[in-house]
Amino acid sequence: MEVSGFGSHRAGHLVLLRLKDMMYPGGDSDKHWPTLGLNTLKWAKAQGAICGPAHSGNGIRNKDGKIPSYLVPDYNGIGANEFIVDITHQVPGPDGKLVPSTDFISTVDTEPANELSMWYHVLNCGFRIRASGETDFPCITGQRVGLGRSYVKLDGRLDYGAWCEGVQQGRNYVSEGHSHLIDMKLDDAAMGVNGSELRLTGAQAGQGHRVTAKVAAYLPEQPSDPRAQQIPWNVERARIAGTRDVKLELIVNGNPVAEKQITADGALQDISFDGLKFDRSSWVAMRIYPSSHTNPIFVIVDDKPIRASKRSAEWCLKGVDQCWSQKERFYAPAEMADAKTAYQHAREVYRAIVNESPMD
Repeated sequence: MEVSGFGSHRAGHLVLLRLKDMMYPGGDSDKHWPTLGLNTLKWAKAQGAICGPAHSGNGIRNKDGKIPSYLVPDYNGIGANEFIVDITHQVPGPDGKLVPSTDFISTVDTEPANELSMWYHVLNCGFRIRASGETDFPCITGQRVGLGRSYVKLDGRLDYGAWCEGVQQGRNYVSEGHSHLIDMKLDDAAMGVNGSELRLTGAQAGQGHRVTAKVAAYLPEQPSDPRAQQIPWNVERARIAGTRDVKLELIVNGNPVAEKQITADGALQDISFDGLKFDRSSWVAMRIYPSSHTNPIFVIVDDKPIRASKRSAEWCLKGVDQCWSQKERFYAPAEMADAKTAYQHAREVYRAIVNESPMD
């Protein structure tokens, strides 16, 4: 379900997958639901749900178009707003053991620069948030279902529970359907398998490593629909001017480090990037911007957590205060103490990450 109009929706709509009980206890209307998103997540996680924000770019407008941007968004919408707080929390799962409150960030539904800037910053802080594709039909788009997609690799037949777990594990890439990034690997580590981890010693990290994937994209030989440029995620926006080609980028810690130009004729191609080296724990992904994006593979060097960017951690810390300035008025008096505690916890987590992160 999507939390839309149910109490906590003003701090950021939530997508709750694999719920067993669809109605928050205490009533049968929208009036009894929590106003703090974290309290809604606690209820969902106790059922074993897989959770993340809906239409994430709403309220976190990227003010300069850079990815990632270091300008703090307004946090004045219903997308990934309280998300900046919620991801710092672990909550009890069905068996009482602590689990992350948030599993994914929705993408391919709002402006990609908004979505990716937030996602890259929190990945740089070491949070293992995955990307999921989303279509908010008919609210944000009235065109059709399936504009934003999650392509999940499953071992057996299609099963909803397994599909949800695939999103949670990052066994999917996201796309608007006209480009595909299949079976990404870093050396022998496959995306979404065994925690998406490649563990290295410092000496191994400095050697050359290889990233591979099967890649395809499709464009007509000539641009045909000028409206395509107005759709946030669309392969036409990825077209290299005057060609039928798009740019495939290798992303490390939020920054493009290599690229290849591929012909978007629909053919599936084996692509590799060689000689990748690491000087610290990092994350690696591929993208065709703004059309498709893989989930990350995490490189863990000498068992150290990912602390890729002090500037990212500082951005997140500032975001907590900005989010509070916009969302405080929406929290009910009965939940205000919970809200203050949740935000203070997030500040302390980000301060610790700032201190642990190298300057970049």
